[in-house]
Amino acid sequence: MELSDEELEREAEGYKEQGNAFYIKKDYSEAFNYYTKAIDVCPKNASYYGNRAATLMMLSRYREALEDSQQAVRLDDTFMKGHLREGKCHLLLGNAMAASRCFQKVLELEPDNSQAQQELKNAESILEYERMAEIGFEKRDFRMVVFCMDRALESASACHRFKVLKAECLALLGRYPEAQSVASDILRMDSTNGDALYVRGLCLYYEDCIDKAVQFFIQALRMAPDHEKARLACRNAKALKAKKEEGNKAFKEGNFEEAYELYSEALTIDPNNIKTNAKLYCNRATVGSKYEEAVRDYEKVYQTEKTKEHKHLLKTAQLELKKSKRKDYYKVLGVDKNATEDEIKKAYRKRALMHHPDRHSGASAEVQKEEEKKFKEVGEAFTVLSDPKKKSRYDSGHDLEDDDMNMDFDANNIFKAFFSGPGGFSFEASGPGNFFFQFG
Repeated sequence: MELSDEELEREAEGYKEQGNAFYIKKDYSEAFNYYTKAIDVCPKNASYYGNRAATLMMLSRYREALEDSQQAVRLDDTFMKGHLREGKCHLLLGNAMAASRCFQKVLELEPDNSQAQQELKNAESILEYERMAEIGFEKRDFRMVVFCMDRALESASACHRFKVLKAECLALLGRYPEAQSVASDILRMDSTNGDALYVRGLCLYYEDCIDKAVQFFIQALRMAPDHEKARLACRNAKALKAKKEEGNKAFKEGNFEEAYELYSEALTIDPNNIKTNAKLYCNRATVGSKYEEAVRDYEKVYQTEKTKEHKHLLKTAQLELKKSKRKDYYKVLGVDKNATEDEIKKAYRKRALMHHPDRHSGASAEVQKEEEKKFKEVGEAFTVLSDPKKKSRYDSGHDLEDDDMNMDFDANNIFKAFFSGPGGFSFEASGPGNFFFQFG
């Protein structure tokens, strides 16, 4: 037997009253169930949709709440609470223009409604912050964009668009953990959000985890095939990885000029990828030993983002530049950097005797001057490399940081000290330019 309209209305009202009781107790899930039962019985009652919208808002299900609010005002265009809730949902979701229209409708119905007046001001503020953020992004003033989005999110706390823009700018500022956190929060609520997947990829890309980054960019494009930023980032990531690997291959094969060119090409792909570029600058400095360029490169990187890591890289390059300009004591003695103490002594003995001024007393003034210079350099090299402490400081470049080792070396004194005692010798002439060693 079918129930009359009056009986149906009574049944629906009973469900609504039960829903109200649960709502007061803050048991919003049960309130939602009873309001749904009321709607099923009487689907044309605006207030039931309005009540369920209020419940959905308490459950932070704003998109569903928006649909119920819109249905409520479709059924009753004078339903003021319905317009207010629709406007509030639009505002929380970041649709400030649509929210403004709803609040204006409320003010047509009730010109003195203080809530609508305040919310209208909030909507206008959001529109202004959006405008400022757009200008900031164009000017690459990412801090300004983050500031604007933080202000906008105070009224539009459920707006994924604002959160993603904030996360993208945090990534561009190098604040990767914060950016990852914002993007992860969005993905927990909406695992198919292409923008959030793009930002996760962007963070990994800028942290030099290029393979993982590409996976996220591909996922983002799967969810949003027209996502231009994800497509560009994916292309850059693949190109950067390929060019870097080409450079590494050339370096391993000993083709240093080719490696230098390939690293230089890689550096043009994406100036924003500071971390990968820092490694490329290091690689390029290694293969080219062009430390002036490396220092200029690191200065650019450090100016872009003044982190401890970048300061260290710049300082290292500056040190390498200084080291490259000073005398190579290993080369002077003709030994490699792993030479033992005995090998250093033997090398000194050989070179000191070879360049000793007495040996070249019969040569031209020009040759004598050159040999004397070499003799001094050999003594200087031996003084440093035969002393473990000085050698260690020389190898690390620390000797360049102070004046302890920038002293004058007396090559003759070094020579006498080395050859004094048993095994000493003197030069004896046996005709012009001919010498033999006379050992004591």
